[in-house]
Amino acid sequence: MTAALEIRNVAVDLGGRRVLHGIDLSVACGELVAVVGPNGAGKTTLLRAVLGLQPVGIGRVLVEGRPAKPGRPAIGYVPQRHEFAWDFPISVANAVATGLSGQLGLFRRPSAASWEAVADALDRVRLTDLAGRPVGQLSGGQRQRVLVARALAPRPSVLLLDEPFTGLDMPTQELLAELFADLAHEGRAVLMTTHDLLGAIDGADRLALLNRTIIAADTPAHLVGDPAAWAATFGVGEDSALLRMVAAAAA
Repeated sequence: MTAALEIRNVAVDLGGRRVLHGIDLSVACGELVAVVGPNGAGKTTLLRAVLGLQPVGIGRVLVEGRPAKPGRPAIGYVPQRHEFAWDFPISVANAVATGLSGQLGLFRRPSAASWEAVADALDRVRLTDLAGRPVGQLSGGQRQRVLVARALAPRPSVLLLDEPFTGLDMPTQELLAELFADLAHEGRAVLMTTHDLLGAIDGADRLALLNRTIIAADTPAHLVGDPAAWAATFGVGEDSALLRMVAAAAA
């Protein structure tokens, strides 16, 4: 498989302190890679570096073979929900259309093709019936689906997901997990940060265990048999409930 996203020996500094170092990770077209680690491990910072929003001190980030930079239409990004202004008076369809701003520029109005892309994205997340509803009236799960649709509207080859399941009920989690798997199988490269360890073990093609650096990266089948890697990533002892949970996933 061809690597759509390559992260090569990347280090990132924040406030004069090195928060990521020695990051080597690639995501191929048709692959879903889940990044897991404790709070403060650098998961969101890693995604921001891929987006070109966070300067890289050392190393390179390549998207489709070219250096990462802000606004690349090849990348779709789903931030955590609190990063969107949900009280802004805008409809669901218009919120999704903002995902096309990088292609349209500041002053061009969306074309018929743009609205078709918005309609396709809404259909993928099952929000077609709510296209005209103000975003402020949506539930938490519906809001998350709006953010996913906004990221899908430009039809990106690389999709970045920052904790997409946080605070969602189980039906919405299952709907989105199935969608993300489908998007990968269709040929997109999907990189997702998540605290849902069991979901990542069950649904990802590969896992990357992150705590300031990549502790281990492999298929779930291999990593569930490596308790030392999980213990090093999460800073837990050998009798930890987390290790028992991971071991149970291997059974």
